[in-house]
This record gives sequence, structure tokens and C-alpha cells, in this order.
Amino acid sequence: MKKNLIVTAVATLAASFATAASAQSSVTLYGLVDAGLTYVNNVRNETGESAKASSFGVTSGNVNPSRWGLRGAEDLGGGMKAVFTLENGFNIANGTGDGRQFGRQAYVGLSTAQVGTLTLGRQNDAVADFLGPMSATGTWGGTYFAHPGDIDNLDGNAFRINNSVKFVSANYAGLTFAGAYGFSNSAGSFAANRAYSFGAGYANGPFKLGAAYTQANGFNSNTAGAITESVVSPIIAGAQQTARLRTFGAGGSFSTGPMTFGAVWTQTRSDNDSEVVADSSSIANNYEINGRYALTPALSLGAAYTFTYAKTEDPRAESRRVRRHQFGLQTDYALSKRTDIYAEGVVQIASGGGEGVYPAAGINGADTSSSSRQVLVTTGIRHRF
Repeated sequence: MKKNLIVTAVATLAASFATAASAQSSVTLYGLVDAGLTYVNNVRNETGESAKASSFGVTSGNVNPSRWGLRGAEDLGGGMKAVFTLENGFNIANGTGDGRQFGRQAYVGLSTAQVGTLTLGRQNDAVADFLGPMSATGTWGGTYFAHPGDIDNLDGNAFRINNSVKFVSANYAGLTFAGAYGFSNSAGSFAANRAYSFGAGYANGPFKLGAAYTQANGFNSNTAGAITESVVSPIIAGAQQTARLRTFGAGGSFSTGPMTFGAVWTQTRSDNDSEVVADSSSIANNYEINGRYALTPALSLGAAYTFTYAKTEDPRAESRRVRRHQFGLQTDYALSKRTDIYAEGVVQIASGGGEGVYPAAGINGADTSSSSRQVLVTTGIRHRF
């Protein structure tokens, strides 16, 4: 009898320690795979702008880029915990990666419920964090609903900030704010490819508001710097190396029953587009409205419209102006809590121009159009784990 009591006590104590350890720390494996079939018309090919080819095939990340990651936390006591995230992106169609081990996110830091979270590593900017949730591309629409060239990075996929220190506040009666600074990591050249970003959001019941600003100096001028991706100009190629790239904007959303409405405005300024011509600059304004309606708990319909007005100013030539209208529709059906099938259609129409500018359409994620119009249709399956 005494032996049985001792065995029971030891087993109970061991279980208590295991439960405590489990409660104090955790590591979660998560991910998403998204693949489908996509048709795009008026695709530019090797023969030049006059060619009007079409493409059709298996594509990856039609709504959300495929990824897997590890997310963890450890309770340090006193309401503080250590947190980390490592996230890798890949192409499910051919199994290739983006050349980085954890290119989507890689950070570690400390967090408290009372103050907020401080992290260091490769992270999203405030525009993606606070304005993305008001847009179609940052929520239900995904890749093909991004604004032309994904120039404002609302979906967080155009670029992320390396070498960054980021603070995200706790929620204060619906108000949150954040700021990040990405170091150039260049000896003797502190400003060569550095970036900073800040924003704020407010949520009260069905209403949400957000505003944000991101600036990169010496954009992509230092391979070890804050931003090393190439961002395509919504007018002409050449915004990859600029003296300064600035994006700011504001947005809001409102939900009522099964319906959600969103609206967002962004402006991106690129100064001294040296790849185009020295001393030139470009400005792109994006105005978007979107809505989504849940017909049933499993079936939803979404629609979005974006008007883009972009211009390049060159002191030695006439201004170049391009207008783009983009319409997008999506239907999504949930087979389970983690698996859904979808169909999307996006149309983009461009007009305008100027010296050296051809107003070609260009849906994000697709090859540039050979004309001023482009149509994309996709259907696929998405699974989360």
C-alpha cells in the first residue's frame, strides 16, 4: 500500500512538472500551401511589346504565398516572455525557395501584455501591419489584388526590413502603435540603405482605422542594408535604386453582419530614380475600395476596385503620367476550417504616358502586359496547418 502511494505521488509530481514546463514555453510549427491554375492574357514575350501571348499553367501563392514557420514563446516570469518567429517562403509548384533560409520573417525579442513587444531581425513595416488589414490584398484578396507593382507593400510581400529593431505596443482601449528602424549595417556609411517605419491603428467594435509611414534612404544601395528587394515602378522600371523611397497612407474598415467594407489610400514617392535618369522623381497614388460578403458560413464573395494615378517628373523632359483602373472579384468556399478552394478574376486597364513611357498594364504576380489591358483568371486550393 505504501509503495503504491509513493508511486502515485511521484507520478503526480512528474505530471505537474511537465504541465508547468508546457505552460512556460511553447514552439509551434505552422504553415500554408496555396496552388492553382492561372490564365493571363497579353503577356509580353521575347519578340517585344507588339506580341500578345497568353499563359496558362500551375502557379503558387495565388492568394497567399506558400510558407512554413516556427513560432515560440517562453514565460520568463513577472508577465514577461521571450518570443521568436522563423518563417520560410517557397514555391509549391516547383519546390524552390526565395534564396533565404527564413526570408519571410526572422526575429526574436521580449514581450509583456502591459507594454508591448520589442523584437530584432527581419520584419514587416508599419504600412503592411496597419494598412494591409484595410485592403483586399492584405486580407482576403491576396497576391493579384495588390496595387500596381505592389509599390506600397500593403501585403508585406514586396519587401521586409532587415537589421530592424521593432516595437509594437500593447492594446490601449483599442489603440495600438508601432515603430521600426532598419540599420544599414555598413561601416562608415550609416545612411546607406537604412529604413524606418511607424504607424497606428484603432479598433472599436465593427470600426477599424489605420495610418502608417515608411521611408528607405539609399534604397537597395547596400546588399547588407535594410531593404534588398527590388520594387518595380508603377510607371517605368527604375525604382530599384533611389535616393529615397517614401510610402504613407490611411485606411479604414467597417463590418456589419456578414458584410465587410474597406477603403485605403496610399502615396509612394521615389526620389532620384537613378536607374531612369538622375534628378527625376515619381509619385504614385492608390485609391482602393473593397467589400466581402459571406453568403453562408462557408461561401463568400469579394470585390475590389483600385484607381492608380502615377507620374514621373524629370527636369529635362516632359512629365509622364499613367492611370490604371483595376477590378477584382473572388469567390471562396471553405471545405473545412483549414482548407478552402477559390476562384479569382482581375482586370487592369492603363492609359496615359509621356516621353519614353508606354502605359502597359501589369497585374501584380503576373508578367507585364504587352498592351494597355490585361486579364487574369485563377482557381486553386489553399491549406493551412
